[in-house]
Amino acid sequence: MAFADLALAKRLERAEGHACWQYAQARCRVIPGCGSEWMECEGANVVFDGVESPITQTFALGILEELTTAALDTIERFFSDRGASTSHEICPLVGPSKIALLCDRGYRPIEVSSVLYRSVEPPAPLENSGINVIVAGPKEAPIWADINARAWTHDHPELLPFMQDFGTMAAARDYGSCFLAEFEGQPAAAGSLSIHDGVAVFAGAATLAEFRCRGLQGALLQARLQYAFEQGCNLAMMVAEAGSNSQRNAERKGFRIAYTRTKWQVPPPTAGSPATSPSKAEH
Repeated sequence: MAFADLALAKRLERAEGHACWQYAQARCRVIPGCGSEWMECEGANVVFDGVESPITQTFALGILEELTTAALDTIERFFSDRGASTSHEICPLVGPSKIALLCDRGYRPIEVSSVLYRSVEPPAPLENSGINVIVAGPKEAPIWADINARAWTHDHPELLPFMQDFGTMAAARDYGSCFLAEFEGQPAAAGSLSIHDGVAVFAGAATLAEFRCRGLQGALLQARLQYAFEQGCNLAMMVAEAGSNSQRNAERKGFRIAYTRTKWQVPPPTAGSPATSPSKAEH
């Protein structure tokens, strides 16, 4: 098992950043001219996938290379030119001085999440014979996107169109795979993973309400671990809301908390104001 140190954090942050720009890349391929864009700035993955998209943010800022005011100026301009707030997922191992720099520029914390990891080993055989998990190919992609969207939005049906779109892009990504779990022959749950540099990033697992508590999440996890092992991965990661049921379920399956991460955000400049940060404008 790898230790929860800076070297591990760099691998995890780089892998998740790579996974997220795949969404923007997939959207550009599926919908030419959509406006999704991405870039790298001092080691950080900077992604714009629409003003309201959770993908519109940065990953690995300050963890792979030194964080500078010049980099923040460039990134903030990238987002503000597109009408979006600037959001950064910040690993605590960047150190307090870099977090202070964000505070000085008007950033505020808006989310807290747990980044979890475990080694990749062949999982035990699935015991529940009523469950079958397949890797969704092009023919199954629409079914996967539908199951994923309906499972995620059971309590918030108003988000169904957004999640259907999100699922379509997830199924269209390069370096990513979608998994569909069937219960007694009926599509019932969905999950995904992406792979980068030996790290399998687990994401998007959800079960239709009528099929919950039947072992489908465990089956999806086992199938993805087996797939990751076959692809030569030695590390798996996932991100969950801090202290949530998802975090507890991951820990039951052998995942450990690497660190607790905070998302920091600053809104775009108001109309007519300069597209620079408050601290930069004062110089």
